[in-house]
Amino acid sequence: MTDTVDTRYLDRLLERLQWIRDNQQEQISQAAEICADTIANDGLVFSFGTGHGSFAALEMFPRTGTIAGFRPIVELPIALMHHIFGDMGTWQYRFLHKVEGYGKAILRAHRLDSRDTMVLFSHSGMNAVILDIAIECKERGMKVIGVSSLPHSTAVQSRHSSGKRLFEVADVTIDTNVPLADASLEVEGLYAKLGPTSTPLAVAIAHAIVARTAEILIARGYQPKVMINPNTADAAAADANNDQVYEELWRRLSSR
Repeated sequence: MTDTVDTRYLDRLLERLQWIRDNQQEQISQAAEICADTIANDGLVFSFGTGHGSFAALEMFPRTGTIAGFRPIVELPIALMHHIFGDMGTWQYRFLHKVEGYGKAILRAHRLDSRDTMVLFSHSGMNAVILDIAIECKERGMKVIGVSSLPHSTAVQSRHSSGKRLFEVADVTIDTNVPLADASLEVEGLYAKLGPTSTPLAVAIAHAIVARTAEILIARGYQPKVMINPNTADAAAADANNDQVYEELWRRLSSR
């Protein structure tokens, strides 16, 4: 097989997934135990990220193979970077995700409870909105789980007045081990590196947390409600199941 940049990228991704499997299983299980405690106690596991970190947050629910009890927060002005220009574009994102106080404003729109958990996805773990949310959730008595790159985060300074980075606030940190600056593939003649891996690795960790949470709940005798793919021969049954999953989410929300 020809050694081209695409095969090198996939090899790099596989290597980093293997590193996570070999070195972060305990942290993933710890995070899942926290999530299982929250869901069994009728709480909600919120997930959040800015920019590309919002992709992993959104994957946690509702998605085929995910369970009721997870609740993504996706703040569009700091998630829709593909607009570049116009409403909610890249220029706004580059400003907003570094503005201290915005994270607290976001949380005011969600009725959080001390039994809840927050899962935060941030490659650098340094920006103000992520730290706003991490610190505010801790002050409310919630558990905080961070998914971040320690090689990157330990090499940069916080952009929050606390001086802290996500891994210094979170109760559990799952390390993606992605190098500083994320992109890591060199192409001869090109002035900058290609091939970021932080997003697919964060998504994989998100699903690993959800799956392990479900396994822990089953072991405790708690039956979680699971999203089923409706794009099958039995779409009606899948839709009926998923409607019940949504009702379970509404039951948890409406009690607040």
